Amino acid sequence: MIRVLLVDDQQLVRAGLRMLCEAAPDVRVVGDAENGRQAVRLAEELRPEVILMDLRMPGVDGITATRRILAADPSIRIVALTTFDDDDHLYPALAAGACGFLVKDAAPAELLDGVRRAARGDDPFSTSVLRRLVGRAVQARDGEGERRAEPPADLTQREREVLSLVGAGLSNGEIAERLHVGVTTVKTHVSSLMAKTGATNRVRLAVLAARTGATPG
Repeated sequence: MIRVLLVDDQQLVRAGLRMLCEAAPDVRVVGDAENGRQAVRLAEELRPEVILMDLRMPGVDGITATRRILAADPSIRIVALTTFDDDDHLYPALAAGACGFLVKDAAPAELLDGVRRAARGDDPFSTSVLRRLVGRAVQARDGEGERRAEPPADLTQREREVLSLVGAGLSNGEIAERLHVGVTTVKTHVSSLMAKTGATNRVRLAVLAARTGATPG
């Protein structure tokens, strides 16, 4: 059973997330918080495995709460909940230690899948969020006249292909289909890429792909 803490300043959003999670046989909502201060306290008291964290909240925001929670217990997996106009909070949330990003209007199945993936140690993300992050990285590089970074020289040709497709926002399943290999094989390549590049999660790997010019197109 996956223990989940819900954090959002809107009661209706929290209620909807609770109904969704409690309908799943393998997810248990252990509590909910309406601001970051409550989230920090409840994370310490309830020890959830996964936290669904809103980023924009009055008082202690989701980024500050994420940083404080992970400083106390790095094993907790925090998935940021974001809206389409929330781009300015994405990089700070990533720097604070969020393991994934899901849009609030994601399909119920996607949200539940994100919870399960986070609990397994994966980095769940909505494709639209990843593509926006990568797009901003490309714009920043081009706008500042930044030279493209070089990917590690020891990447295999297949790893370079996978890096490019991660940067394009494709999921492991989509990459497997594109390259005509199994999903497990793709996961192995992604893990190898993280080890070789020092990227701590999939979002950082995608941004690296953008900065190195590894994205297709």
